[in-house]
Amino acid sequence: MTRFSLEGRIAMVTGCNKGLGQGIAVALAEAGADIVGVNRSGADATRVEVEALGRRYDNVEAELDRDRAEDIVARALERTGRLDILINNAGMIRRAPALEFTVADWDSVIDVNLKAVFFLSQQVARHWLERKSPGRIVNIASMLSFQGGIRVPSYTASKSGVLGLTRLLANEWAAHGITVNAIAPGYMATDNTQPLRDDPQRSAEILGRIPAGRWGTPEDLAGAAIFLCSDASSYVNGHTLAVDGGWLAR
Repeated sequence: MTRFSLEGRIAMVTGCNKGLGQGIAVALAEAGADIVGVNRSGADATRVEVEALGRRYDNVEAELDRDRAEDIVARALERTGRLDILINNAGMIRRAPALEFTVADWDSVIDVNLKAVFFLSQQVARHWLERKSPGRIVNIASMLSFQGGIRVPSYTASKSGVLGLTRLLANEWAAHGITVNAIAPGYMATDNTQPLRDDPQRSAEILGRIPAGRWGTPEDLAGAAIFLCSDASSYVNGHTLAVDGGWLAR
């Protein structure tokens, strides 16, 4: 259906060199979007997949916890001329008991997972207001946007913040034709969950609670990402969509 098409649109996706970000970037390309990735290094594998679909891929190398959002967006616009979609996917995690957690681990996670999300969104929204054009922002939240978790205090704080920030930005920018939503992935088979999957007891506990009975994959986010970036979701705003195999229902 054409209302799910992203033909002619340009999506900026952070952290798309692998994992969930790569899966989302490829899904948006399948729906017709050109992609500009923001990564700490090259994203050759993503480029190959996107270009194989007949779409354009540009890469902006940047450190989200160091480079200014204004500069990142300006560099992206130099390559593409405009942006229509922003996917705030890049994230990091640090694990340690709350009593032992360090300032450095707190700051590094908050800077990437929450601070960069806000300031990239701010810069892209300014671009849309200058163009007087609508836009789509999709943030990547987490199960820990809804739950506390253990041994990941800064990650939980950041992802809880993403849920709240998604609502606030939706409230402020809806009148300008900008929607701001989020996807909360369940337990996905990514680098971030490798320690959990390597722990037989913890892995069994997690799988035992997921009604679908398996870890999620990047491809599982494709439909949600396309929907929230397309005209099909034009009246969906400030919502965080769980893609979790039923985890929260249990």
